[in-house]
Amino acid sequence: MKKLVMMVLTIATLFVVIPKPLHAQEYQVKAGDSLWKVARDFNTSVTELYQLNDLDSERIFPGQILKIEEEEIIHLIERGDTLYALANRYEVTVLDLMNWNQLTSDLIITGNELVIYPTAEAVEADQEKAAQTVQAVIKEEPAKKASSESKTLTMTATAYTAECDGCSGITYTGLDLNKDRNMKVVAVDPSVIPLGTRVHVEGYGEAVAGDIGGAIKGNKIDIHVPTKDEAYSWGVREVTVTILE
Repeated sequence: MKKLVMMVLTIATLFVVIPKPLHAQEYQVKAGDSLWKVARDFNTSVTELYQLNDLDSERIFPGQILKIEEEEIIHLIERGDTLYALANRYEVTVLDLMNWNQLTSDLIITGNELVIYPTAEAVEADQEKAAQTVQAVIKEEPAKKASSESKTLTMTATAYTAECDGCSGITYTGLDLNKDRNMKVVAVDPSVIPLGTRVHVEGYGEAVAGDIGGAIKGNKIDIHVPTKDEAYSWGVREVTVTILE
């Protein structure tokens, strides 16, 4: 009898369903909303809203925040696909795609899958504005030399190149590094160094903050270099980064 109980428990354990992580957006209830209206507007069900928000009645009130499960698309990567092209196709951002799929670069491999949430709020809604800012900065005259009041940061710097299989060579702000392999561009965390900022990187020179990366968080930057050999040669360094006027 004891063996039978153990077998039943073992079989039951094998069939435990592990729920997949939920990806949800938030909606702030407006005057005149009802649970039924919200469910209809977001193409979901009242039951799902009840479960997702632990509701015990159908009453909702203005200002209340409701979680709403987002539509999920699984995209099978095909030859010729790039993150930049897929972001345009699904009307999301490159940063969204990188964050959702835990990517550390824009390299994607044919045959792999990407998860996409087309109804999600963009992580960086100002991508077009950032691109315009970067283009304007590039057209300007070189920045003035750093003054005694210039902001200086100590950062960890890695290097990347457009010279790699599967890399698009297109930065988050739309710069085409394939057309100019010598372009001085750095990937940054926009919360630390805003996109479009002119900087001077120790050992690299003057550059524009024109790209981002899934692994570039906090006091980290990724410098663009023309070739793989130069990227390997750079390695990982601690550098001084000066924000130029």
